[in-house]
Amino acid sequence: MSSAVLATGHFGTTDAILVVVVVVLLVGAGLLALAETALSRTSRAKALSLRDEHRRGSGRLVRLVEHPQAFLNPILLLVLICQLVTATLVGILAERFFGAWGVLAATFFEVVVIFVLAEALPKNWAVFNPERSALFVAPVVSALVGFPPVRMLSRGLIGLANLLMRSHGREAGGMRESELLAMADVAMEEEVIETQERELIHSIIGFGDTIVREVMVPRPDMRTMEADLPVSKALDVAIAAGFSRLPVHEGNLDDIVGIAFAKDLIRAEREGHGDRPVRDFARPPHFVPETKRVSRLMREMQERKFHQAIVVDEYGGTAGLVTLEDLLEELVGEIVDEYDVEEPPVLTLDDGAVSVTARMAVDELNELLDAELPEGDWDTVGGLLFNVLGRVPVEGESAEVDGVRLVAERVQGNRIGRIRIAPLHAPGPAAAPQAAGSEREDGARGPAGGAGPAGAGSDRAGSRDGD
Repeated sequence: MSSAVLATGHFGTTDAILVVVVVVLLVGAGLLALAETALSRTSRAKALSLRDEHRRGSGRLVRLVEHPQAFLNPILLLVLICQLVTATLVGILAERFFGAWGVLAATFFEVVVIFVLAEALPKNWAVFNPERSALFVAPVVSALVGFPPVRMLSRGLIGLANLLMRSHGREAGGMRESELLAMADVAMEEEVIETQERELIHSIIGFGDTIVREVMVPRPDMRTMEADLPVSKALDVAIAAGFSRLPVHEGNLDDIVGIAFAKDLIRAEREGHGDRPVRDFARPPHFVPETKRVSRLMREMQERKFHQAIVVDEYGGTAGLVTLEDLLEELVGEIVDEYDVEEPPVLTLDDGAVSVTARMAVDELNELLDAELPEGDWDTVGGLLFNVLGRVPVEGESAEVDGVRLVAERVQGNRIGRIRIAPLHAPGPAAAPQAAGSEREDGARGPAGGAGPAGAGSDRAGSRDGD
């Protein structure tokens, strides 16, 4: 031992007590660091699943993670106290036994030993053993945060910090939709859930933000019948259309007076009322605004027991119709029965281009093709092409938008039926949604047929819902 050590005297009882205190504080700091990492990385959903498995300590764990601010601030305060007191005591002991070299010895101890034993080791163990560590520290942390002096001291210091920052200590918001979607993507990548389950989760989350206008059958695709039409002829119309429910109107589509059920018409025909007007057997219609959330409409359909509603715009005119099947398709995808003869909404062509129905939503197309087509006052890709050209296109006319070429593949009167989408070989710089060029293309055409899943021949133009 050096002369500096000899000058300080022998190792006494006080020194032994200080060493014991340092060891205890190191253990406490390590345990608290373990608790901080374990509890911070445990979600409420995970804690609830552990409680459902009846794991020991899971009840306290749930109570802790439900209010993270209640345990995080006390833990941080206690970790800081343990480390500061440890550093102070190590400095005192080092100065007594090593003199001037004590500063260097204390610094080495604090940087290496405290970091390894009280920070890195426990936190890494918590990262690799999240469940075990969270269940292990939950009872200890519950007792600490419930200890009145610790709780009052941490609240007082946090209140002082909030006062200095002119803050009111508002809690962070809950989980956002984007985080839920990202969790579903990660779960699929890690093979926790299947691709179909991931798609269903995405559909359910997006369902709450969807409005009726996005899923309705538009006015031009509606199949209706005149109110004065005799029951016999109305039944022929319903059979030809293949729908179990058809709207009944007076004069024009803005005056819907009822919904004719095919089974009611069959019953009336068999009872000898074939010459009476169909209005006498139509049931009262349900009207909904086009901005209504589909989630609310589905609950309303379930509660009031109806399968079809007439969609009206802000001026009271008929904008379209929506069925229960339309709402279900937003969750589970297209529902096609044995009577449906429809063209697929998306077709991949031999030249690598894609042919889509003009009624496909722009955001859906962006997700499908990993594109960045602009969104605006239009909902569909057909509306985008209309906006870019500023007029009704002729078949084969095209426009370039954000690195892709949109071609009016089929035009039916004033409506675009299908659009062919092909990437440009040398896309120009992104700009506002306007036509970078317009020309006729008389090349390949997509298969002839309806206008996609909601075309005039689609089941959605009326209703085939079960009775």
